[in-house]
Amino acid sequence: MFEDIEDLIAAENGNDAQSGRGSVAVYRRKRKSVVPEQYDRSNSCNIPGLGSVYIKTWGCTHNVSDGEYMAGLLSSYGFSLAQKGDGADLWLLNSCTVKNPAEDHLKNEIRHAQDMGIPVVVAGCVSQGAPKSEYLKGLSILGVQQIDRVVEVVEETLKGNSVRLLAPKKEKGKRVAGPSLVLPKIRKNQLVEIISINSGCLNHCTYCKTKHARGNLVSYPVEEIVARVDQAIAEGVKEIWLTSEDTGAYGRDLFSSLPELLDAVVEHIPEGAMLRLGMTNPPYILDYLEEIGKILNHPRVYAFLHVPVQSGSDAVLKEMKREYCRADFERVVDFLREKVSGISIATDIICGFPTETEQDFEESFELCKRYKFPSLFINQFYPRPGTPAARMKRIPTHIVKQRSKALSDLFANYNPHEGRGGKKYRVLVTDLAHDKHHLVGHNKFYEQILLPPEDGLMGSTVDVEVVSTGKHFMMGKVLGKFEQNGVRGEVSGQSADLNFLSVVKQFSGTLVFFALFVAIGAFMLLHSSNLGWRDAL
Repeated sequence: MFEDIEDLIAAENGNDAQSGRGSVAVYRRKRKSVVPEQYDRSNSCNIPGLGSVYIKTWGCTHNVSDGEYMAGLLSSYGFSLAQKGDGADLWLLNSCTVKNPAEDHLKNEIRHAQDMGIPVVVAGCVSQGAPKSEYLKGLSILGVQQIDRVVEVVEETLKGNSVRLLAPKKEKGKRVAGPSLVLPKIRKNQLVEIISINSGCLNHCTYCKTKHARGNLVSYPVEEIVARVDQAIAEGVKEIWLTSEDTGAYGRDLFSSLPELLDAVVEHIPEGAMLRLGMTNPPYILDYLEEIGKILNHPRVYAFLHVPVQSGSDAVLKEMKREYCRADFERVVDFLREKVSGISIATDIICGFPTETEQDFEESFELCKRYKFPSLFINQFYPRPGTPAARMKRIPTHIVKQRSKALSDLFANYNPHEGRGGKKYRVLVTDLAHDKHHLVGHNKFYEQILLPPEDGLMGSTVDVEVVSTGKHFMMGKVLGKFEQNGVRGEVSGQSADLNFLSVVKQFSGTLVFFALFVAIGAFMLLHSSNLGWRDAL
């Protein structure tokens, strides 16, 4: 039985994951620096907080939020955030361990930085879940619960040291969900606040590597989450996203529950703002379907829920250790579609799990055909190192591809927005579309409606009419503005003392050179005076 994250890592690597069990495990090792001639570091500055850091994040919204916090901390300390990697003093790579391709991208980015002689810090689930990976040797790594110490790690790495902080965050000897929620943050979308309500989960899915990184369930107290909501709203945020590895399990370690949290949070969502609930697994939401249905009907809560089923076959679900059956999932979908009119339910399917037979796949196919989910995330099975499923005999790749293609073709053959032309909705505009032209608004059901770019729409609630539809969106025209936009909330949590520190850091180089200039001048003046006195004698 694994009690904590170190035990999981130790089992994977065959020995202790860390040599100490204190609040932080740190290893420092001098790293040999190889700087190619083409990378000119003559402009780099060794004064603390004056370097530039390039941050790249992969993965889920929890990881995105962690990246935003690290960006906020580095910026508060005086580091500049580079938009491109070339020329940055350091790369901070915030990794994801869910799929092989994400880890492959991480490896490529590490090699790219090393080829340019740029120091690298690896954060996120890969660094926590597999810290002894060969390609991480010699690199500084930052665990998922140590992101509040990113400044220390970056500074030590810039000095040429290799630093590893992996231990779980504890208070009074008890593991907590993570660092404070009121840390400085630079949001990727200035109108959207992502709040992780808990870390880890209660499941032991045989294919999942994230458990190795995030561990068992630990929840933030309700009052801490509500305080973060209040802070974000005060800073001009319009959408609050509650996220975690499994929001449905929230509070079970605190003798609380997700409905209790949602009841508290929704009271702090003002008119003109919306709340979005993140992914929940079927086993836990089953316990309070009535309460969840009531919350999703609230006018300031999106009627949207992501419930990953992963397979429509009970036999496969058992091998996955998903702790529910197909009928449980169907009960969730049927109940919410009945009680929450128009609700959007998204789900996931894994094609080619090692024990999946042709009949098992047909059951998944039939499930998706029956419900015609508006959002369907289709994934091929990837054997993640250290997971029980990785030791199972794999299905031939061509069969896995055939199954995923069949499911993709099914999804492509229906339009969830068909017949919506002329429909009128009230939407909250919070983003720019991928075409970098249209604005993105979401209606009550979190359906995407693209709008022509008009000044003053971003951050506003507007009434729209649908003029055309596509597979993944609707096109709309604005009928009228319901609520004006407010203050933008890109930067969060930078208190007066932090802002002062940032200013000091930004001008410290100038101050140092000025002080040096004054000292040299004083010395020359004194030296000149001494010469004159001796000449007089």
